[in-house]
Amino acid sequence: QEEKLNIMQENREKIIEFNNNIGTLKDAVTKLEPEYEKNSKLFHSKKEVEDLYQNISKFALLNGLSIVNLKKSEPKAVNSSNQTSTENNSEQNSSSENNNDGQQVLYYEIPVEYEIRGNFLSYLKFRRALSKSSKVINYDKEEITTLTEIQGQILSKGTISIVGLPNEYQ
Repeated sequence: QEEKLNIMQENREKIIEFNNNIGTLKDAVTKLEPEYEKNSKLFHSKKEVEDLYQNISKFALLNGLSIVNLKKSEPKAVNSSNQTSTENNSEQNSSSENNNDGQQVLYYEIPVEYEIRGNFLSYLKFRRALSKSSKVINYDKEEITTLTEIQGQILSKGTISIVGLPNEYQ
């Protein structure tokens, strides 16, 4: 019985220690949350990708441009060796943050292809409005051609990519 009493006393001490640790860890989480928010605000959540479509449409409309095509492609994982690979969600374990090669996924690139028509000055204003976004938007490819059938009009075809956190796109 004395041995059991010693074990019980040790367990009580551990409970007290764990309860103290809970408070300490909650304080640490509270301190780290603003830093997490600051560091992750450049990335797009799945909902914000849909908002990006709305912003592109809104900026185009405000500048008198017409969107011919706007299409999101599959997210591409960027791992620790800076290689991108298209992820197939059915093959990946949803609780893992590793790609198929076993390397850690740092973030995802989500390519968005677009075709926009209008005059060049309006297109520059559109790009400026889009660039003022607080989220990361990369122009990967862009080709601007003048339309011969309509004087002063251009057609811009290109691909932009946005970035998302691994836990959003697994």
